Amino acid sequence: MPQCTPSETPEVDVSALREKYLAERDRRLRPEAGSQYISVDGQFADYYESDPHQPVVPREPIIGDLEVVILGGGFAGLITAHRLQHAGVEDFQIIELGGDFGGVWYWNRYPGIQVDSDAYCYLPLLEETGYLPKEKFTHGDECYEHAQRIAKQFGFYDKAIFHTLIHSLEWDEQLERWRILTNRGDDIRARFVIMCQGPYNRPKLPGIPGISDFKGRMFHTARWDYDYTGGGVHGGLDKIGDKRIAVVGTGASGVQVIPHLARGAKHLTVFQRTPSYIFERADQPTDPEWAKTLEPGWRNARQRNFHNAAFAFYSPGEPDLICDGWTEVARNLAAKLDASNGWAALADPLKFLELKEVEDYRAMERLRNRVAEIVEDPATAEVLKPYYRNMCKRPVFSDAYLPTFNRPNVTLVDVADSKGVERITEKGVVANGVEYEVDCIVFASGFEITTALERQFDIKPFAGRGGESLYEHWGKGFRTLHGIMSRGFPNHFATGFVQGGVTASTTLMFEQQADHIAYIVAQAKARGATVVEPSQEAEDEWVATIRANSIDNSEFVETCTPGYYNAEGEPNGRSFLGDPYWGGFYVLEELLQAWRDAGDLAGLELKQ
Repeated sequence: MPQCTPSETPEVDVSALREKYLAERDRRLRPEAGSQYISVDGQFADYYESDPHQPVVPREPIIGDLEVVILGGGFAGLITAHRLQHAGVEDFQIIELGGDFGGVWYWNRYPGIQVDSDAYCYLPLLEETGYLPKEKFTHGDECYEHAQRIAKQFGFYDKAIFHTLIHSLEWDEQLERWRILTNRGDDIRARFVIMCQGPYNRPKLPGIPGISDFKGRMFHTARWDYDYTGGGVHGGLDKIGDKRIAVVGTGASGVQVIPHLARGAKHLTVFQRTPSYIFERADQPTDPEWAKTLEPGWRNARQRNFHNAAFAFYSPGEPDLICDGWTEVARNLAAKLDASNGWAALADPLKFLELKEVEDYRAMERLRNRVAEIVEDPATAEVLKPYYRNMCKRPVFSDAYLPTFNRPNVTLVDVADSKGVERITEKGVVANGVEYEVDCIVFASGFEITTALERQFDIKPFAGRGGESLYEHWGKGFRTLHGIMSRGFPNHFATGFVQGGVTASTTLMFEQQADHIAYIVAQAKARGATVVEPSQEAEDEWVATIRANSIDNSEFVETCTPGYYNAEGEPNGRSFLGDPYWGGFYVLEELLQAWRDAGDLAGLELKQ
C-alpha cells in the first residue's frame, strides 16, 4: 500500500465558520425532527415487505419448539451464528425477511452501491474464510457474495428460514420460551432469541404531503426497480432514456445512484436539503504483493488502527493504515503534533480538542474548495458546499458525483429554506413554489435509525416477563447488562448500538457482542439452565457504569446540521450510537474477557 501523507488544507477563520455552520443548521431544522418521516407500513408496506429480487417460495407454517433463534441474516446474524458454532452451539435457526443472507447487502442493490469505509476492516470473517476484498471500497454485489460465502462455508443455509417477517415476540412464563408469530403463519416457541436486525434495516420515507397522489413510478433505493430502469448494480440504466427522474435525498445512497441516473435518464432533477461532504474515493484494487505480507491477526491490527483515528488517537509514530476521508483529520493533526505542538498536547484534553477542531474546519474547507474546482456553475457549486463539522453526517466518497452537476440534463433544486420538498402532485414534485413534472421519483432517504424503537423494530407486541414492553423498558434510556441483556427479558440478547462498545468498524462491534452472547448461551446450556437473566442489581450497576464513562458531546451534536447522526436535530433525541460505553472499545473488550474468564457468570440469574 502507498505511504499515507497529510492532506494540504487551507487556513480558515474558525469563528466565522462557527457562525456560518449554525446559520446553515437553522435553515434546515424542523420542529417535528424524526417524525417528519412516515413509517413503511399500511399503504406503504411494499417499500419494506416486498422483495424485488426473489419470489417467495411457499412453505408450511412452522409450529413448535426451536432452541436458539437468530433474528436477521445480515452480517450481524452471520457473525453471531459463526460465534455460536465456534462455542459448540449448533441448534440454532436464522430467521430473515429477505430471500437470502446479506441483510442490507441483499436489499440494497441500487446502481453504484459501494461501501463507504475500508473493506478490509468492514467485511467480516475475512481471515476465517480466507478471503480478501477485490478493492479498498468494495462494491455491493461483492458484499452480498461474501455473505453467501460465509453462509455456505459454515453451513448456515441448512439453518435458514427466509422470507419471514416477525410480527410479535412475547415471553411465555409457563413455557419459559419466546413465542414468535410471523407473516408466514409460524408459531415458534424459542428458548433463546438473539436480535441481529442491524442498524440499516427498515427503509424510511419522507412524509411529503401528497406522496400518495403521484401517478408515475415511485420506489426507494433499498427496493430498486430494475424492471423500470434497466441495468444493474454497476450501472447501464438503459430503459430510462425517455424518462424524467427525480431523486429526493443526497446522502450516501443518493450520491451513489445520481451519476448513474444522470447517464441514463432524459432528465434528472435532484432535490437537496443538505449537501453531503464528498471525499475523493480514489479506489484501488487489492495489491497482491501487499496481500502476501499479511500475517495472522492483520485484520485486528488494521481495525485497531482505524479505531484510533476515529475514536481515540494514534500513538507516536503510528502510521495511518486506512488513509482516506475517515482518518484525514486525525492524520493531519498527528503530523501537526509531531512537528510543532508536541505529543504532550494529548495530555490536555481541552488543548487537544482545540487543535482537532481547527484541523476539522480546515479539512471541511478543503472539501468545499474541491466542490468549487469541479462544479462549473458557481451558483450550483455554492449549493453543493457542506457547512458543518466533520462527522456531523456520514462521510461520503465519490469521484463521479460532483461532475454530474456539469451535465446539461441535470438540475439541482435546493430545498434548504423550505426544509425539504413542499409536496408531491399527480405529475411531479413541488419545491420553492415550482412544480417539476417527472415520470419517476426515487427516494434516497435512508433507514429508520434514530426514530422510535417501536418503528425501527416494528415488532408488536414485544413483551417480556409480565407483559412488559421492551419499548417501555428502554423508553427513557437503554437498560442492560453489558449492552446485550435486560432484566425482565429472559433468554433475550441484543446486538447493535445499545449499551456496548463503539468502534469505527461496525462489524467488529458485532463480533465483540457475538463473542459474549455465544459464551453465555453455551454456558447456560452446559449448566442445564432453561432461563438466564440479569439481576436487577447487575443491570443497575451496568447503567451506572455507562453513565460514569459517558462523554458530554451534546454541544457538538446540537450544533450539527440535522440528520440521522443527531436524530434530525431533536433535543435529547436518541443517538444512532445508542448509549455506548465510552471508556474505550478495547477497554470494554478486556472487561468482557475478564468476566468470561472468571467463569461465574456474575450478575446473571440462572434457573435450572
